[in-house]
Formats: sequence, structure tokens, C-alpha cells
Amino acid sequence: MTDRGAAADGPGRAWAARYAGLVGAVLLTVAGWLGGALPTDAVSSTPVGIWRGAHGPWSVGCWLVGSALMVGAWWSLRRGAPSTRWAYLTAGLWLLPLLAAPPVGSRDVYSYVCQGWAWTEGIDPYRVGVAAAGCPWAHAVAPIWRDTPAPYGPFFVLLAGLAVVLGGGLVGAVALLRALAVAGLLLAALCLPGLARAAGVPTRRAAWLALACPLVGVHLVGGPHNDALLLGLLLFGLLVLVRLPGRPRALLVAGVLLGLAVAVKAVAVVVLPFAALAAVSGRYTVRALLRDAAWLAGGVVAALLVTSLVTGLGFGWVRGLARSGDSEQWTSPPTAVGFVVDYAGALVGREPDAVPVARMVALVLLAALLMALWWWAWTSLRRLNDARQRVARLAAARPRVTLTGAGLALAATVLLGPAFHPWYATWPLAVLAVATVSVRRTVWFVLPCAVASFLTLPDGSGLARYTKAPGAIAMTALVLVLVVLGARAALAWRARQARRA
Repeated sequence: MTDRGAAADGPGRAWAARYAGLVGAVLLTVAGWLGGALPTDAVSSTPVGIWRGAHGPWSVGCWLVGSALMVGAWWSLRRGAPSTRWAYLTAGLWLLPLLAAPPVGSRDVYSYVCQGWAWTEGIDPYRVGVAAAGCPWAHAVAPIWRDTPAPYGPFFVLLAGLAVVLGGGLVGAVALLRALAVAGLLLAALCLPGLARAAGVPTRRAAWLALACPLVGVHLVGGPHNDALLLGLLLFGLLVLVRLPGRPRALLVAGVLLGLAVAVKAVAVVVLPFAALAAVSGRYTVRALLRDAAWLAGGVVAALLVTSLVTGLGFGWVRGLARSGDSEQWTSPPTAVGFVVDYAGALVGREPDAVPVARMVALVLLAALLMALWWWAWTSLRRLNDARQRVARLAAARPRVTLTGAGLALAATVLLGPAFHPWYATWPLAVLAVATVSVRRTVWFVLPCAVASFLTLPDGSGLARYTKAPGAIAMTALVLVLVVLGARAALAWRARQARRA
């Protein structure tokens, strides 16, 4: 897994980046032990909770400095690591200290454990929250999530239950869930070079962007979050499609992998329409799409049905998705817009309660945008049917279009969803890292990931809690700027199309 291309930066910068990031990871681990999301009563996790701890200022200081070192090191080599092997070794080196840290940046892992415990006790985690279920570790779960049903798929609930049984207690279950996250990340790492080569992207850059991002080490492993397993299954399924399109058995296998990804977290469903495009072999016609997509859909449905039947949980997890937006923070653009409308209403003596409306409008926009993205990908691939280009360029163009569409669909879901947590940014990052050829174009999804790395504190509380009003105003202003820039770009594109006509 090496890349023969020359490094974008000199060996001195690469050496400095490697060890600056390592020091940052060590500081984050120290911050975790001083004030991380330890399995104590989570009632203390209030906006001022961490500061009242015995080592609060030291924990926050180590956390911020460590985050700055890791983000700076990752950003400095965004054009590409010296080699793919160097990128893998460095990303692995950064993960080592975090493997010894307690859960950091979030208390979600305790929710996983309690939901798995409820299932092993014969309680449906899709009907009751962990507190009502009587989980012995419910005190460690963040208060906002103690009374909400599980929003995760049956496959992950099954794995969480196995972690509880095999772990023998809270600490053992958390350790096994972290091991599961590492396994998911390793699976994703194995798939990255194949996907990048298929799309004509330098593997040393794709591996660096996707694996060395601080969000990956801190949240996917340090958290640990089930998003690591989601990405491993998702990338594996996409790799099978890219390598073996049009082959029924391969399409079934890919469908099963993608179905398991959906059975971990439902967000993976937005990738399925683009996976159907990747499944097509030969010319892109409606008949070919229906034929190959049917095999893929069969695998997806089989995975969902089997996991639902084996766990005995059915599709009750769909109900839990409605509660994923219980947390209202300005980091979600629709939520921020709703906050600002509420603030404006308060100035004139009204209470518009605009957050639910803003979120609903955003979901409608998301549905429209997903359909537009799929249509763009479909028409782009159809044009390749008659393109007079070299075979090598055509071979790279097909997976590049489908992967780009899938990555943009995930990005749109993150931006327009009712809630945003920093680790959500890893979804589009992993896919776009293997699909974006231009170095300049990587900035638009790398920069948000860098900013998101500073949004949480080691105990699981978020900086968004401290900055609700100014954050909402700033996010709303950013949304308006992006809307204006997008409108101008659309008008310029239409003008160019008119001139060509």
C-alpha cells in the first residue's frame, strides 16, 4: 500500500506533523483521564460541569491544545502524505494513546451498552428508554438520552448485546465496543486504496484525509462511536460494487454489506441510490439499472430481514429515529435558523417556535437535493455511454461519479439534518476523500472537519452549549452567505450553458 507519487511537502514538515499529532493525541488522552466521560453520574455534565471538576481547567487546557496540535498536523499535509504507507503508520500511531483513554467527547457509548443490556434482558430498546428499562448503568448515560428509545439498527443492538454478555460489566462492554470500532476502522482502511485507485485519486492523500482526521481518532475510536463500523461496512460494500459491477453474486454480497450498514445506522440509506448506479456494468440504460439494482436490493432487504428476525426486534428502530433530534444545538444549520427566527419573534413579543418548522423545511430540501444529486449522477453516467475517450479515463470516471454522488448525499444529510454532532462529519469525509481528484476541492469538506474537531469537550459536553445565541446567529449568517454564493454559481453556470448553446 505505497504510493509512488512525490510528496506534496518536504520530509521536515512530514516529520513535524507526525510527532505534533502524536503529542496532541497524548494530551487528549491525559484530558480524558482528568475530566473525560468517565462512568460516573452524568448529571454533572452540564454546561459548567467540567469546570467544577477537580482537574477541570487542566482537562480543558490539555484538550484544546491537543486538538489544535492534531488539527494543525492533519491540515498541514492535506495535499497528501509522503506515501500511503506513511499515512497509515502515522494515523495508527496517533490512535495508540487514544486506545488507552476512557470514553471522550461523548457519553453515547454508555447508551450503546444500556441498549444492548436491555435487549439481553428481553426488553425492547425501541419502546422504552434505558432508565425505564432498568439498566444498572443508566446513571452514566447523558440525561437527555436516558428516556429515549434506541435509534440504531438491529444489527448494532445485537453487537452491543454481545459486548455486554462477553464483557461481563460496563468496563468490559465499553472495551469491546471500542474494539469493534477499531475493527470497523481497519475495514475502512483496507477499502480506501482500492476505492481511491478506481476513482483516480492519489491513495496517499485519500488515506491521510480519511484516517488521520482528528474526528476519526477522538470520536470514532476515543468515543467510541458506531460510525466506525458504519463506515467500514459502507466502504466495503462500495468497493465490491466498484470492483465487480454487474455480477449477481457480487451485487448480493455488496447489498448485504450495505444492508448491514443501514442496520447499524439508518443514514446509510442515502447511499443506496448511488450504489445502484455503481452496480451497473456496461452501458447505462434503464433496463441495465433495474436488472443490477434488483440484485443489490435483494442483498439489502435480506440483511435487514435477517437481523430483524434474529434479534426479534423487527423494524421498531424506525420509530426511534424521530427522537434523534431531541438535542437542539446551533451546530445544525436548520436548528440555528429556527433559533434566530425565535429570537427575532421574541423581540416583537411573539413565540413562533420555529425550530420544528425550520427542520421540516430542511428535510424537504434534503429530499429534493438527494433526487437532484442522483439525477446528476445518472445523466453524467449516461453521457459516458457515447464518450470518445480513453478506456482508462472512462474506467475512472464511472466510480468517481457514483462515489462523488454518494459523498455529496451524505454531506447534504449532515448539513440539513435536524441534529449535528462532530463525528457525523466523518461520513462524507471518508467517501469524498476517495472521490475528489482536485486538491483545491478537498478544502470545502476538510475545513469543516477541522472546525468540528473543536466543538466538544472531554466530558461529552459541547462548546455549542456555551454559545447558543452567538453561534446560532453566526451559523444563520453563514447559511445566507452560502445561499447567495450558490445562487450566483447557478446563474453563472446557466449563462455558460446558454453561451455554448
